[in-house]
Amino acid sequence: METSLYLPVKRFLEGLGFSVKGEVGGCDLLAISADDTPLVVIGELKLSFNLELVLQAVDRAGACDEVWLAARASLRGNGRESDSRFRNLCRRLGFGMLSVSPAGEVTILVSPVSPMPRKDPRRRSRLVEEHRRRVGDPAVGGGSRAPIMTAYRQQALACAAAMAAGSMRPRDLRPVAPDAGKILLANVYGWFARAERGVYALTPAGHEALARWPQGAPAALDERASPTPPHAPVDVPIEVPTPKA
Repeated sequence: METSLYLPVKRFLEGLGFSVKGEVGGCDLLAISADDTPLVVIGELKLSFNLELVLQAVDRAGACDEVWLAARASLRGNGRESDSRFRNLCRRLGFGMLSVSPAGEVTILVSPVSPMPRKDPRRRSRLVEEHRRRVGDPAVGGGSRAPIMTAYRQQALACAAAMAAGSMRPRDLRPVAPDAGKILLANVYGWFARAERGVYALTPAGHEALARWPQGAPAALDERASPTPPHAPVDVPIEVPTPKA
């Protein structure tokens, strides 16, 4: 599975100072540097170097600054990674090549030094925004069958977790999901139902989603539910009058 390549490549790019997350905007992995003007790197994973991998890189090139192709090193050393024609093709297109050994060691075969194609600012912006909004790195790059844990799905699950005990209003959910109003109204996953005007409840599908993706208690709502007592006792020093002479 391509997912077996994700962690070695992720660690390699993190060692270069990138923040790496998997399955962002259809890319196997997206790496962003911490600079004021971030360097955006897209990685595509395959079990072996082939033409399909190159075509994926061509499709991704306009949305980033660099594209890296990563594949498992062939056991006998006679795969495409040893083919000078394939390496020259990647070099001319400006794509980097990474070889991943069975032990998880990553080797640079080709560095992305050639000029990249014309950029697609809108697509690049969407990728960067999704990377920044996603909490943690919940999706392993290289997968294609399991639902992807996007930033939108994370917020929808946060709403569902907060509503597990009863109906709520969108404004009460904003501390855990800033886009709660849009999420409840659109109801993309069918997890929410309108109980009354301005109030939403969790559907059976929502409870099933929480069973599949368990969520911790929403801290922001817990703190509101247990506020500090408004009239807590305060120690006030008592002034003792000095006797007059």
